[in-house]
Amino acid sequence: MKKTILLLIIITCGNCVFAQNALTETEKLATTAKVWGFLKYYHPKVADGKYNWDEELFKILPEVKKSENKEQLSQIYIEWIEKLGKMDKCRKCNENNKLEHFNKNFDLGWINNENLFNQELSKKLKFIETNRHQGKKHYVSIVNKNVGNIDIINEIEYKDFEWKNENLRLLTLFRYWNIVEYFFPYKYQTDTNWDEVLIKMIPKFLHPKDEIDFHLAMLELVVSIDDSHGVFVTDKTNSFFGYYWIPAKFKLIEDKAVLTGFYNDSLAKIDDLRVGDIIIKVNNQEVGEIFTHKEKYINGSNTPRKKANAYYSIFNGSSDSVQIEFIRNNKTYNKSIKRYFANNYNWEEESDNYKILDGNIGYIYMGAIKIKDVPEIMENLKDTKAIILDIRNYPNGTLYSIANYISSKRNDFYKVTYPDLNYPGKFIWRKGLQCGKNRELKYKGKVVLLVNEKSQSHAEFTTMCLQTGDNVTTIGSQTSGADGNVSMFEMVGGYKTMISGIGIFYPDNTETQRKGVKIDVKVKQTIQGIIDGKDEVLEKAIEYINN
Repeated sequence: MKKTILLLIIITCGNCVFAQNALTETEKLATTAKVWGFLKYYHPKVADGKYNWDEELFKILPEVKKSENKEQLSQIYIEWIEKLGKMDKCRKCNENNKLEHFNKNFDLGWINNENLFNQELSKKLKFIETNRHQGKKHYVSIVNKNVGNIDIINEIEYKDFEWKNENLRLLTLFRYWNIVEYFFPYKYQTDTNWDEVLIKMIPKFLHPKDEIDFHLAMLELVVSIDDSHGVFVTDKTNSFFGYYWIPAKFKLIEDKAVLTGFYNDSLAKIDDLRVGDIIIKVNNQEVGEIFTHKEKYINGSNTPRKKANAYYSIFNGSSDSVQIEFIRNNKTYNKSIKRYFANNYNWEEESDNYKILDGNIGYIYMGAIKIKDVPEIMENLKDTKAIILDIRNYPNGTLYSIANYISSKRNDFYKVTYPDLNYPGKFIWRKGLQCGKNRELKYKGKVVLLVNEKSQSHAEFTTMCLQTGDNVTTIGSQTSGADGNVSMFEMVGGYKTMISGIGIFYPDNTETQRKGVKIDVKVKQTIQGIIDGKDEVLEKAIEYINN
């Protein structure tokens, strides 16, 4: 009897231990993604390109899926590492410690996760980290040493990618996830922890319902980096949103779509669309609900930029008409309006290069002027009492030329972090360039910068430079929050995407990513302002100058 009880206790305890060590399919694949990516960029022989690392992943996946607990899985990884051959100790690796690193993105803590790995495996992974690959990498390089952003190289494109191929779907996820894990300067700022993104996305890449569903999974993955530079467009994502557009521009304010202008005036007149019309429902669904439902597919570093990027997701569809409910002159109406293909529209925004406003105030539209235009424009505006520089657009590299007129000294205006390829996940601090000149101030009037959510990347960089002027005030609303030279690369199948490739900070280390540039006077466009045909940000600038 005692022997029977003892045997039952042993069996029960053994089952408890096994249950504690049992891993889900998602956990096994997530650890595989991490180990595979870590070896790709850290192991000297893998990082040197001595293996077809995609094929090695495909070989090990069946073994991973058959494993039942952490001991079995750890043994699979241990044997995988041992097959790569003996590693020598790294004599150069300590040199990394002499660099000034930005470490908020660096996280190899998972190596010591006792719930997933046994001690032997953790020890091997730690040894690889300590003796990591140095020098020229097979899979990643620096585009320009003076800038620092990465170039993804020597990746197999798989042009004939069949979406039903599970191995290639997982490769798509694993490859992209690890590029962000080790080389995206703003990974630490994502709303969802990057490890959690991997866990969330694995089932979506494993079990898509159809090809469009798979493309939406890729889009959602890219959007998860919370970077306005993170663009991903395919024919399948376009078909999801729809190829038919209404002929009107709009702005999302207070969960409503307010018409601000037209891509084609003639087509807008057919349905009597007017600037200031407030659309509250589209096909009987509230505009705010549509945005919330599709937000996971709309890229942007912050909500204002996401709302600006929602231009294709609120009214687009697969038919040539759409039902809207809207408010005009405080009355609510319902009607069906026409939608058209995008080739019927004029997508260019027209504006004067510069002009003199009432009250002897100069105005420059930064998206229209070139470097060669600056001397003539500044000469013509030299006697104005103020100049308004409208940066609610994409400038053309004129920042340094203009800074020479509005600054009386050389100024630091940014700092940079760029990837340390010899210690993936770590980033190196570097001083930025200066702008302005040490000489008598050439333009002595007030200078006002206008910004909003359309001020992105080079526009934000330009703003940071011009903010160092002697008498400069910035007016407007939160900018896009995406600065730093872009790194463009291809996902499996040749689908293009990109990330902000370097980190851009103010000289005092203030972040610009997601937050946007510093603003002195905050002003937002309102529904009533649109109805009244006012540019409230510009009006505030004029009021500020006159006061």
